[in-house]
Amino acid sequence: MFIEPNFKGERRGWIEVICGSMFSGKTEELIRRLKRAKIANLKVEIFKPAVDVRYDDVKIVSHDTNSIHSTPVNNASSILLPALQVDVVGIDEAQFFDESIVEVCNHLAMRGVRVIVAGLDMDYTGRPFGPMPQLLATADYITKLHAICVQCGNIASISYRKVKDESQLLLGEKDLYEPRCRTCWNPQKNEAS
Repeated sequence: MFIEPNFKGERRGWIEVICGSMFSGKTEELIRRLKRAKIANLKVEIFKPAVDVRYDDVKIVSHDTNSIHSTPVNNASSILLPALQVDVVGIDEAQFFDESIVEVCNHLAMRGVRVIVAGLDMDYTGRPFGPMPQLLATADYITKLHAICVQCGNIASISYRKVKDESQLLLGEKDLYEPRCRTCWNPQKNEAS
């Protein structure tokens, strides 16, 4: 679907993606940017997947317990209508949305909206997670954050799953996941230990 750009001297939109492993501060950074937009008196709408109820049914909450009110949605297309008359749209846990999240973000950006998206770039197996590769490819700005490996203290970029469960979607916190560097995450090394 082609969207006619909005170039009549009005504001220009763009897409910012904040990515990294669990415990890297993605949601914290998303909340920080959205709060700054509110301080600037911009109209802000925030969305999260309805499936993510780890900390709160409605709020986006970081692991450091900072929070901001959001609208839980079941699919990416549900973002479009409430985001019609806003300046900034925030989307957390983008990896849990279907591929149409990319089209939704591009549509909003072409309408002059600043879109800020946060999500895991890789799943627990070290593979690209959901629509995140396409979002990263179409983003105007990318921020990759890192956690600290709990095994060796180096920079961590992978979310290691501490339990045996092969489903890609397994919501959890420190009870199920820990950040690890590439070496400490290595599946062959971990199976031998």
